[in-house]
Amino acid sequence: MRKLILSVHVSLDGFVAGSAGEMDWIVVDEEIFDETVKLTDAADTALYGRVTFDMMQDYWPKAGENPSATKHDKEHSAWYNRVEKVVMSRTLSTSDLQNAKLVGADIVPEIEELKSTAGKNILIFGSPGAAHTLMNYNLIDEYWLFVNPVILGNGIKLFSGIKDRVKLSLLSTKKFANGVLALNYLVVK
Repeated sequence: MRKLILSVHVSLDGFVAGSAGEMDWIVVDEEIFDETVKLTDAADTALYGRVTFDMMQDYWPKAGENPSATKHDKEHSAWYNRVEKVVMSRTLSTSDLQNAKLVGADIVPEIEELKSTAGKNILIFGSPGAAHTLMNYNLIDEYWLFVNPVILGNGIKLFSGIKDRVKLSLLSTKKFANGVLALNYLVVK
């Protein structure tokens, strides 16, 4: 069975975005990008909520072609273009999507079916609304939390409205030179 892995930047006080959705507080650099490549190399499917998919689709398909593209932009653009993309949405129709599969009517059986197919991991970057839904149905198998050295005070919480307790086992930690701390947890089922 494939693992569904959530990878997300989070503030020290548990927010994934500011109150207006801003993410300008997220610290990223080559060291973090190199760590992220380990996650993408082990995944052949990207899962997004509708809003995040729209943002990704606006940038990543051609990001690697830009003459000023960074190493990360080239690598992530190639990965994005290569992998299967799945969008969680109750408002989109399949005709709204190009090069992506829609999940929305019956999320639990659809995600369980996706996880049961052959392949590498399924990776969800950010997408707080989709992540909340997946958490509430206990569909996430592993968490990669990139804890940024900032306290936002308000915004979009990572663990908002979670119905049931989720037991986790710490797999690894990594401290980056920029002050970000990566925490990797396995969900204990």
